[in-house]
Amino acid sequence: MSTTHLNLADIQGNVVRAYGRFGFPCARYYFLRVDPQQSADGRALVDRVRRRITTAVRWREGPNETAPGAVEPPDSTLNIAFTFYGLLALGLPTSVLARMPPEFIEGMPGRTYILGDEGDNAPEHWDPIWRTNAEKRVGSGQTAADGELGHVHIWLSINARSMEQMEAAHETLMADIAAHSGLRLLPGHGADGADYQAASAIFAPGPDDTLVPTGKEHFGFTDGIGDPVFDGRYEPDAQARRVKGRGRLTPATEQQPDQQWVPLATGEFLLGHADESQELPPTAPPWEFTRNGTYMVFRKLHQNVKTFHDYMAEQAALFGRLWGLEAEAALATLKAKLVGRWADGIPLIAAPTYDDWRRLQSQWRDVPAIGLKPRAERTPAEQARKDAFDDLLANFTFGDDKDGIKCPYGAHLRRVNTRDMLDPELHSDSPQARTGSSLNKRRRILRRGLPYGHVDPDNPTDDGEHGVIFIALCASLSRQFEFLQQQWIQYGLDFNTGNDTCPLVGNHRLDEQRSATKHVIAADPAGDTPPFIAADLPNFVTTRGGDYFFLPGINALRMIAQGSVDPT
Repeated sequence: MSTTHLNLADIQGNVVRAYGRFGFPCARYYFLRVDPQQSADGRALVDRVRRRITTAVRWREGPNETAPGAVEPPDSTLNIAFTFYGLLALGLPTSVLARMPPEFIEGMPGRTYILGDEGDNAPEHWDPIWRTNAEKRVGSGQTAADGELGHVHIWLSINARSMEQMEAAHETLMADIAAHSGLRLLPGHGADGADYQAASAIFAPGPDDTLVPTGKEHFGFTDGIGDPVFDGRYEPDAQARRVKGRGRLTPATEQQPDQQWVPLATGEFLLGHADESQELPPTAPPWEFTRNGTYMVFRKLHQNVKTFHDYMAEQAALFGRLWGLEAEAALATLKAKLVGRWADGIPLIAAPTYDDWRRLQSQWRDVPAIGLKPRAERTPAEQARKDAFDDLLANFTFGDDKDGIKCPYGAHLRRVNTRDMLDPELHSDSPQARTGSSLNKRRRILRRGLPYGHVDPDNPTDDGEHGVIFIALCASLSRQFEFLQQQWIQYGLDFNTGNDTCPLVGNHRLDEQRSATKHVIAADPAGDTPPFIAADLPNFVTTRGGDYFFLPGINALRMIAQGSVDPT
């Protein structure tokens, strides 16, 4: 039962919705620079677009939608966020800005040593817009002159139902920008130097052979499954259905020996609300400015698709011989052991072996077709079937796999959402000693990105423009995103894997002296197969740029537009 009643009209809509899963598979991200000498033009743009910003007010998602106050979904969405130097260029008082988190002030270019952005991931390899941004913000280890700071100031995003609706929204936004001479739309995205970063779900033939969006990314895995549920995000009935596997586990007690899934505290994702420590996250004055806002990570991640498939094929041949698996089973199993899920999203915890997975697939063979239908077109029985499958994908723990036999300790899934894995009493003989997800609950992030670019499945390449636009939302960049990236993605100590990085997205090639290049797949002591070491891992994913942004609430946008952010 929700105990938090949020002012949804004061929250930007991308906080509560991953638009791609709500029928908005196309996206464009725009980046603007404000002339600091013409900050009034920047504030005028904020005033012009804030009236069209998509809020978190609930949508009617189908004929049976009963949420009070629900409205019809728009044809396209619009959202806005600012870098630290964007807020400075807009004329916000330094007494406000100085109280913002230091990691936000430094921005992503100043945090590369924490994020693992070295070697192939270093800023000199980023896209032109982000490379310029890094050069202007940090030079020779010293902050650049004030006049050079903040190449990227404003982020604007459009998500649309179709390309026709995208073009209509694009034209409107371009007219808004063109009306203000103190603004510059920044080019430099990708090989063609486009004026915006495009992204889109990967499409596949639907039931009637029309192309429909899928939840896949370019390596072929279903993505975006475990999006956290926080208090107030959903209506009570939807929250009770979706919280399993997506909230936090309560500690076991004598009175309640079975651990329960409950929503995460609102303040883990929205400023101005209590977090899991029952504290209000630090905010800059005045409190109305940061309330119902959040921090956003924008990170462009290139996928080396050919390298991934070539490496998997090479290692699967060895793995199959060692474990006695046929070629198809060996390849699918090896990929799953790196990711923690099978290609369709079924977790290894639910289906530890290839045969287990195939049996589960046969039980749920109707669900992929249901998932390709728009929610409003599904029958109640189809929606119930889809909900049950989603529960299978998300509702599990690692308590029954304490030794990493089903899902390896270092697998991507365990690293990005540890669930109960780091419970200090996980190995206790007494279930009543379990503390639940007490460590993991402070490290969750909301993901809001989409794939970008196209990959020919019959001729995959590393070259070109394809990967994932990674967007994360959280109340604390350092405690949530940066901790996850540094401690759980780039290091393996919490998972008993030493210096091994995440096998899927970790930086395996830091420099000539330092590398972390293996992934260990444990063997079942009750079986007769030995452990397998996937050695000499290449970089499957490389960073192409990004920055940190503040995503304000609607009231804060009004304050910015009017120049009334008064810390007193």
